[in-house]
Formats: sequence, C-alpha cells, structure tokens
Amino acid sequence: MTAPTLPDLYEWLEQSRRDGQVHYDERQQSWAVLGHPEAAAVLKDPATFSSDLGDLLPKQEDMELFQRGNFVRMDPPRHDRLRRLVSQAFTPKVVAGLAPRIEEVTAELLDARAGERRFDLIDDLAYPLPVIVIAELLGIPASDRPVFRRWADGLFERSNAGPDESLIRMMDDDALAAAATVMHEMNAYLLAHIRARRASPADDLTSRLLMADGDGERLTDEEIVGFVGLLLLAGHVTTTATLGNTVLCFEAHPDAAAEVRANPALLPTAIEEVLRLRTPFPRLARRATTAVTIGQAAIPAGAVVVAWLAAANRDERVFAEPDRFDAHRSPNPHLTFGHGIHFCIGAPLARLETKIAMGMLLDRYSDVTVDADAPIAFRNPWVMISPTRLPLAVTAA
Repeated sequence: MTAPTLPDLYEWLEQSRRDGQVHYDERQQSWAVLGHPEAAAVLKDPATFSSDLGDLLPKQEDMELFQRGNFVRMDPPRHDRLRRLVSQAFTPKVVAGLAPRIEEVTAELLDARAGERRFDLIDDLAYPLPVIVIAELLGIPASDRPVFRRWADGLFERSNAGPDESLIRMMDDDALAAAATVMHEMNAYLLAHIRARRASPADDLTSRLLMADGDGERLTDEEIVGFVGLLLLAGHVTTTATLGNTVLCFEAHPDAAAEVRANPALLPTAIEEVLRLRTPFPRLARRATTAVTIGQAAIPAGAVVVAWLAAANRDERVFAEPDRFDAHRSPNPHLTFGHGIHFCIGAPLARLETKIAMGMLLDRYSDVTVDADAPIAFRNPWVMISPTRLPLAVTAA
C-alpha cells in the first residue's frame, strides 16, 4: 500500500462532498460534516456535540491520566473550570511578551546555518523554534527536545489512517499500546517537573498554573499534566506544520510570495490563507448527545460526528475560488483553530511564532526554494497536514 498523499485526501473529500455536506460514511463509521456552516454549527454547540469520546476507546491508565487535564476532550462544566484556571496563567499578555524571545531564538537558529546554501527547514528552524519557546515558557529543559519530538512522532503518526479506517478503528491494540508507552513516559516526566515546581516555584508557566485560583479551587498536579502535555506537543507541532506549510504555499505560488516580500504587512493575511489551505489538523470528532438535524441530515443520538476542517475551509459557499491561494483573502473565517468554547488556546502563540520566523527567513534570504535534489517527507495527511522534512536551497540577502 502506497503512503497517502495530501492530493489523495483532498480528492477523497471532494468526492465525499458529492454525497452531501453532511452524510453518513459507512467506511469511516461516522457522520461526515464537510460544509463550513455545518461544521461551525457542530463545533459551537458543545451541549449537542460532545467532545468526550472516552467511552469509545479502550480503557488505559496512562491515557486516562493525561485526559484529566486535557480540556480539549472535555464538556462543560469541567471544560469551563479548567480553561478558566489555565487562562489565568496563559494570558494574551504572556504570549505577546514572548515576541522578543521568539526573535532571539529564530536568529540563533538561522545564525547556526549562516553561510550555508542548503538546510532543512523542519530540523533547523520549524521544529526547534516552538519547542524551545514552549519549553522555556513551562520551565522545562529545552535540551530535552529530541525526547519531545519522539513523543510527538509516536502520537501523531498513524500509518493506517485513511479513507477505509474510522477514527475508532485507528486506535487498534497495537496503536493503543504504542500511544500508551509514549503517554506513560510523558506523564512521568511532566509529573516530576510539576511536583518539583510545587516544591520550589519559579518564574514560569508551570508555577503560575499551580498558583491559579478559581474561588478557592486550584488545579491538581494530574490536571496540569494534561494541559502542559497538550501545550508542549500540540503547541509545537502546529507551529512546525504552519511554518513548513507556509514555505510550501509560497513555493507553489511564487507571485504571492513575491508580493509578500515586497509588502511584509501582507504576511499575517498570507499566513491565515496558509492555515485555511493546508489545515494542520484536518478533522475534529464529536459525539451527538441527542438526535439532531444538521443541514438536511438527521443524526441519531450517540453517533460519531466528524467535522472535516480541511473540507470546511474549502467550502465554495464561503470561500471564493477555494482552491486558490490568495494572500489578500479577507475576511478569512477558516475553522483551522476550531470554533466556540474549544477554540485553540495556543492559536495566538502559533500565529506569532510563524509571523516572526517567516518574516526573519524572508529578510535573511533573497531566495528560498524547496531543494529539488532532496526528498520531502510528510505526515499522514489523514492525521496531520505537515511536512516532517523540508530541504531548502537559499540565497543570502
């Protein structure tokens, strides 16, 4: 079996759309929601579409420990309590205050490749940058980033994901065992860090999470594990993906890239278009808590509902010429970071890191192209749309 490609995914999604913007997919064993307004309706209604899918998966101690603080998989009121406490520590001011350090780390990483005509974007910039920033923010040794990368690869690689595998069947015994091994190591590592900070607080996000107080109620060590793990892994892979995807979009659309070079103020808008066109996480799963109608489809209670963000972001009813990269597209109401109460808490950081890193990359080099003599590697796009190896040929400015 050949590895699935991104064009395979988009072709499958558009073929699937012919069955309706919302329809039941026998092979996926779930209701596929492909349209933008329909997906937005699912994501903004947590009472009808639950994020808690725990009862569909086999019970596993380490996975359950991680889920105790993973509010992405929680419904109100537990979700609201945890997110409110986390938001006290992970504020917009904290994120904005990271800009100078992001610039400094980006400069250090690019300096390490000064004078070289070729380097790998992922290995040399797009992976280490967000990991260093997040690790320092949490007070975790950034030198352990090879360990974090191994965890991310273990959790975000699913070779069997594709049109014939449902989200539930993907988590077979072998996949569960592999994920549990990663979770066990990660939970132990993070718990040790959290307990050390509880004994001896420092000026970092972990210590602020320990101090966050909601009407006398504080986060437990086990609840903090889930959020710290989520920020460490999902936080860095999203920026890594977006940086890689931005370079790939600019490579495929040189006129747009030239326009952004000539007018750097366009960069934030161009990044939003990258997020729309190459959505890092292509789908989000929910569970219908009651019988409900979405679009023309009557969905029964208990059904698994999959909002295909990668399809919703190309809905021609919302996006004119949806397959075209438009660095000027505005408004751009993509659903890449979700919608409603589960809107990605790390979105501002991912946007800031991508804007700073891409801006500095374009400043440093008058020409940035994908190296035609070296292979590119990608994650399985049914799991995540992201390059894992992206060799570049560059010309210093």
